[in-house]
Amino acid sequence: MSTLQGRVAIITGAGRGLGREHALLFAKLGAQVVVNDNGGAPDGSGDLDRAPAEEVAGLIRAHGGEAVAHVGSVSDWGTAQELIGVAVDTFGGLDVLVNNAGILRDRMLVNMSEAEWDAVIDVHLKGHFAPLHHAAAYWRGQAKQGTPRAAAVINTSSGSGLRGNPGQANYASAKAGIAAMTVVAARELERYGVRVNAIAPVARTRLTMATPGLSDRLGAGDGFDEFAPENVSPLVAWLALADCQVSGQVFTVMGGHISLQQGWSVQENFDSGGRWTVDELAKALAGLPAGPPPFAMSV
Repeated sequence: MSTLQGRVAIITGAGRGLGREHALLFAKLGAQVVVNDNGGAPDGSGDLDRAPAEEVAGLIRAHGGEAVAHVGSVSDWGTAQELIGVAVDTFGGLDVLVNNAGILRDRMLVNMSEAEWDAVIDVHLKGHFAPLHHAAAYWRGQAKQGTPRAAAVINTSSGSGLRGNPGQANYASAKAGIAAMTVVAARELERYGVRVNAIAPVARTRLTMATPGLSDRLGAGDGFDEFAPENVSPLVAWLALADCQVSGQVFTVMGGHISLQQGWSVQENFDSGGRWTVDELAKALAGLPAGPPPFAMSV
């Protein structure tokens, strides 16, 4: 049986939704869990609220597991560094970082304010980078001391970031950046024994239910509930296993379906013997379709 016994894991945004299910499964599989959440609303508003993180940590302990709550915003540089320290000081190290925290402030491009752009980019993109930076520094230090850890990072991208969703310029940009950062980090951190992957989940959470047009699609159905957030967590746990070798990959996951994704790839080539002229390009590219490609939130 696969186990996370002895693995120390940080899970951000773990007070509700996907992060909560990740934390509960990790603990069930034997991991010691740092449950991070700032307790904010889906749009990121509200003062720090300890209740969501404390509730999940308490539930884990009530079932015989080991967990500690950490409340704070992972996009804050000092708070992210503190978060890594909580894992090391409480459980003696860090093996897994699951970056999951996020917010939504959906708006069409022409109506989006600077604040709505900044807030979403901050929480998602910087909120992934800051904990990853401080965790990577810790793992590099361990490797240089001759005590490398078989570490794993699981980031959270989105189908919106992989394909672009109207009304989510801020969210899609952040999630696309996270997918690219995953590949870069996997290449940079391999030398320290660290694997980095990302998931792009489709599940019923506070964020997805707030996305226009998704609430009806994500409603509970009869029999197997393919949109239940707990369906996503087994993939995250597998990627966190000490003996998993996969790195630098992005997976979409929904219900019982998992797809391995690839980034931008060449679809068609156009070559000339030298520098193109505008007229030559107009002729060569005349067959390209007009307008943007259709959007499909598929997995």
